[in-house]
Order: sequence, then C-alpha cells, then structure tokens
Amino acid sequence: MTTVCSSVPAGSIRHPWVSTTSMWPPPPHAAVAVTNVTDYCVDEVSDHAVGFILDWTRGITVFDRDVTAGSWNPAGAQLKRLRDRTIGIVGLGRIGRATASKLAAFGCQILVHTTTPDGTAGVEFVSLQKLLFSSDVVVLHAPLSSRTHHLIDAQHLSFMRSDALLVNVSRGGLIDTEALVAALKAGHLAGVALDVLDEKPDVDPYVCSHPRVVITPHVAFSSDASVTELRTKAAEDVVRALAGQPPHYPCNTTSLTHPTTLEEAR
Repeated sequence: MTTVCSSVPAGSIRHPWVSTTSMWPPPPHAAVAVTNVTDYCVDEVSDHAVGFILDWTRGITVFDRDVTAGSWNPAGAQLKRLRDRTIGIVGLGRIGRATASKLAAFGCQILVHTTTPDGTAGVEFVSLQKLLFSSDVVVLHAPLSSRTHHLIDAQHLSFMRSDALLVNVSRGGLIDTEALVAALKAGHLAGVALDVLDEKPDVDPYVCSHPRVVITPHVAFSSDASVTELRTKAAEDVVRALAGQPPHYPCNTTSLTHPTTLEEAR
C-alpha cells in the first residue's frame, strides 16, 4: 500500500522549515499541497506590540519592579504621553496595518517603511533611515529573510534616537543581538521590548537582566481564540486537500490532479 501525502499544514504564519519546491521526492502521481494559516493572530500580535508601547510610556513594568523591590517613589516618574509619540513601523502586512490602526486611534503619528508602499491612509511612507531617525518607537513587523536578517544592526541602531523604544514582535533574527548589547552598554535606547530572540530560548544574560529591557517568551501570537482558529483552519485545509479541493491558504501552486479522497484515506 502506498501512502500519499496530500497536504502539509504549517502551524504558523511563516514557514521557514518548509521548502515548497523540494521537500522530498513525493510518491509517483502524488501532489503535495503546502498550506499555512496567515491571518489567525493579527489581533493578538498587534495588541502585544501596542501593549509593549503602553508598558513603556506608562512605566508599568519599571514601577512593578521598583515596588516589588521595596521602592515607592511616584515623584520620580518620567512618563510619556502616547498621543505625542511618533511610531515607526517596519513592515506593513496584516499585522503591521492592525498595529498602525490601533496606534492611530491614540493620536500617534505613524511612519512606515515597507518594500511595497501602497495607499494606506493615515501613515507616511519613508525610508528606513528616516524612520529610525524620526521615531520615538520603532516596531518590527517585517518577515525574516536573507535580506532582512540582522536588519537592525549596529549602523541602524546608531540611527535610532537615544531616547527611543525598540519593539520586536516578528522574528528574532531581525535584530543583531551583539549590536543590541553594545548599544545598551553605551547607554543608547531608552527601552527594548522583545517577544522573539535571535537565539531563542537562550537569552543573552546582559539583555535579560537589563532594567530597560522587557522580554516575553514568544507569546505575542497566543490567545485561546487564536490557537483555536489556527488549528481549525489548518485542519479544514487538510480536509479540502483530501477532498481534491484547493486549500484556502496555499503556499505553493501544486494542483492535486490525483487527490487522495477521504474515502481512500480511510
């Protein structure tokens, strides 16, 4: 009996571990549809980015640490009005747009750098260098690729304002960790908020212990609703592939000319 793999669902927005052209030699006359659910956690990741920014402007984590350590000093607060901040967003896909929309509701000025600028209202498209120079907060929403690996390196960190916040809720490899450590040691950047790391789950000890750094363990995508949506949509695409129907979330252009039906799979 020959087992035919008709569908490979990737349980994430991006699928760096899947090659859609050379996964393996499939069985004769078999087609392999690779799918990935691209829209299941737009709300969650954009909420997380905004949450990081609010945490920084209102000093929530900093004050929590102080109070836990026995310090009660409200007079020492140096907080910021979010409406007065300029937010730079690198990457304007679904999540980047959602983040921009939410921050625009606070009254922020929104700068965007993307390889495919469009007619999105309420944002100003600028070069990466101008975005870094001009932004109080830089939010990374770009995908990780050979072109964007270590996009935020020593040079680009030096372009950022010394009183700025850097937020990464996309992929850890977008930031050069060694360059980030050097910037923090030099007193550059007022804050760093990371949900992803270059070498997760290993956290650079200096970054992990730095008082101006907040880290969450790659949970920006997560909620009860998003995980249920991901699993449901991934399973539905497997069922469609087994039934010889095109998936809703195709990664490749494979046509299931010889589908394995549900009856044949039993």
